[in-house]
Amino acid sequence: MISQDANIHETDALIASDKVEGTAVYGIDGKHIGSVERLILDKRSGQVSYAVLSFGGFLGIGHDHYPLPWGKLNYDEGLGGYRIDVTREQVEAAPHYGSDAEYEWNRRNGELIHDYYGVPPYWM
Repeated sequence: MISQDANIHETDALIASDKVEGTAVYGIDGKHIGSVERLILDKRSGQVSYAVLSFGGFLGIGHDHYPLPWGKLNYDEGLGGYRIDVTREQVEAAPHYGSDAEYEWNRRNGELIHDYYGVPPYWM
């Protein structure tokens, strides 16, 4: 059996989830919007379905969570973060939930997110 180093976080094509979490996200205008707080994976396919952005609040208290379809994020090496093709104001108007709330990860809310961002749902 070949032993592999579990501490490897990145290759040319792959990256570990703990390296994605905390990565900055920039809008179409190049302005910082927030950071990836967590990834949401489809249990059956193993594909990343959403990146949940967090921003707002004070000292990490009261910030909101903004689910983005994973396909909306493109890694920009020059920025050292992900770029999306919308502005912060557009993200702020998107479906979101507060830091003290449980989000209902169901098909209907998924459709609302995908409709808002104009991308087909990952399950199609």
